Amino acid sequence: MDPILDFLGDITWWGWILIFLLIVAIRDIFFQKAHTISHNFPIVGHLRYWLESIGPEMRQYFVANNREELPFNRIERSWIYASAKKENNYEGFGTDRDIYKHQHIFVKNAMIGYQVPEQHPNIKDPYFVPCAKVMGAYNKRKKPYRPASIINVSAMSFGSLSAAAIESLNQGVEKCHAYHNTGEGGLSPYHKKGGDVIFHFGTGYFGVRSKDGNFSMEKMKILVDENPCIKAIEIKLSQGAKPGKGGVLPGSKITHELAEIRGVEVGKDVISPPTHKAFKNISELMQLIESIANETGLPVGIKGAIGKLDQWEELADLMIKSGKGPDFITIDGGEGGTGAAPPSFADHVSLPWTYGFSSVYKLFLDRGLTNRIVFIGSGKLGFPAKGAMAFAMGADCINVAREAMMSIGCIQAQVCHTNRCPSGVATQNKWLQKGINVPLKSDRLAQYFKTYRKELLEITHAAGYEHPCQFHMEDIQVNVDDDYLSSNLRSVFKYQKEEVDFTSMQKLYDCVHLGGRPSLEKTL
Repeated sequence: MDPILDFLGDITWWGWILIFLLIVAIRDIFFQKAHTISHNFPIVGHLRYWLESIGPEMRQYFVANNREELPFNRIERSWIYASAKKENNYEGFGTDRDIYKHQHIFVKNAMIGYQVPEQHPNIKDPYFVPCAKVMGAYNKRKKPYRPASIINVSAMSFGSLSAAAIESLNQGVEKCHAYHNTGEGGLSPYHKKGGDVIFHFGTGYFGVRSKDGNFSMEKMKILVDENPCIKAIEIKLSQGAKPGKGGVLPGSKITHELAEIRGVEVGKDVISPPTHKAFKNISELMQLIESIANETGLPVGIKGAIGKLDQWEELADLMIKSGKGPDFITIDGGEGGTGAAPPSFADHVSLPWTYGFSSVYKLFLDRGLTNRIVFIGSGKLGFPAKGAMAFAMGADCINVAREAMMSIGCIQAQVCHTNRCPSGVATQNKWLQKGINVPLKSDRLAQYFKTYRKELLEITHAAGYEHPCQFHMEDIQVNVDDDYLSSNLRSVFKYQKEEVDFTSMQKLYDCVHLGGRPSLEKTL
């Protein structure tokens, strides 16, 4: 044995590396059959797979230009990060956008903009921009709700996001008086940290699920009674990134805590049904909306991605006939995000936000119904100029998901479906979550929302208006195509949005701030 030990002791570290590589090469050639490249090019093939695995990061940081990437390019991400950190989010030497590019947005400024009086609410609070409409006012719900912010956190569930991320978002919306949509994973303890909540449920009915997997009105009543933070309820019909498919939560993300909240098995993929059991047609959907509103007193709305319009037309006709209907409608664009979806759905199913929203809004406008409904836009609208466009088209509020995630640290790694999110935002890995400093990240979400509202207000004032709800279709121009290079939204989408009943920001301020903390259920 001594000669062998002596021989091993004489091997240098280079020698050990060569022995290791030889073993890998033998394995690649003679024992593994799964990877052709590794078999044909032992050792070197592994380098190829490693470089492929870090390809997105290499392109993101070293290859792609400032405006090239999707879903969000470097300039967009940098603006969100700087806004959230209250850093300099300006750019120098003029825009590097191609302003003649197809679908580029232009906001038409007034010759003399809106001049803010000395005693104006926005002198006291430059971030104050509440929704001009009240959810549930038309239908006379017992607990109507006016969102105190025109930008809010979209539906993202606990499970898809980590506990630390959900807690950061909820504390953040409390600090800036926005609301937090729970997503379809149920109301978790991390949603109850002070912020207003929109309880959202889908086909899995998590949080309001009976033992047989159906919707339970009794559980809904108990949930609302025990959690006064819930200000409205949203029924998910479909989601922009995967309409026609239920929510997907990989088994790798299902912890004991998640399993208890959702009523599912640990480690097993949770795939919600593609359609609802609680209703089978539009008439039954209307009945469910009214039943929930009557039992809870809360405004009830629906969320959907837009494709065919026949059932939306049926909904609008039933609203005319019955005098009832949803208090708010959230329109999700096909460019919206998700934690997990097949590319065939994310890339091709459902219309982008501008096409989908304009189709549905015009449908309700033609029937004289838009004044009944708070319209919420969702689909990459987390930038002030896009917000101005959305309001010009008829949106009353904006929900953001991925932009909110980036404000608390998301780096667009695009591995949400793997449970390996490096920033700790979209993972149940306890170690990765520890990187999220909840008080700090909640401050950043709040600051991002405040910056968004302030800059959208400044754009609004430049256009000659006091509140974004006053934007009209003619105020926004877009590059279209070679037939007519540029045209306003009214010419493109063939409608004019209905006037919003807005008197002044002072009246909104008096309404919202009665009693110190925002009294969100007051109406004008």
